[in-house]
Amino acid sequence: MRWLTAWITVAVVFGGLDALWLRWAGPNLYRPALGDLLAPSFRAAPAMVFYAAFVTGLVWFAVRPGSIGGAPLAAALNGAALGALAYATYDLTNQATLRTWPVHVTVVDIAWGAFASAVAAGIGTIVMQRLS
Repeated sequence: MRWLTAWITVAVVFGGLDALWLRWAGPNLYRPALGDLLAPSFRAAPAMVFYAAFVTGLVWFAVRPGSIGGAPLAAALNGAALGALAYATYDLTNQATLRTWPVHVTVVDIAWGAFASAVAAGIGTIVMQRLS
């Protein structure tokens, strides 16, 4: 039950932060920088697959080690590393393969992925500790 609670906590925190981010970044960062590369509307199915997989990864690679050591800060640091790596994979692959992919989008995305993942993993670990 603790792990399910951790997964739900991480999903709610990460999903909430990312929803706020995308509401701002969509029209202010991505649309001006990427224009026609963006789909005309949001596609929920691939996003849900990403979020389910990524949240599972955060719980396994960040919350689990943080909860074993009793260290939310360690979980947050592991979450930041995983978030930066995941977002770097996406952005740097786009930068390597697409005709146009702005460097500033890559930098901002990687920073965002690290931040949101750190917060979600840290809070997930704190919630898990309180349930123990």
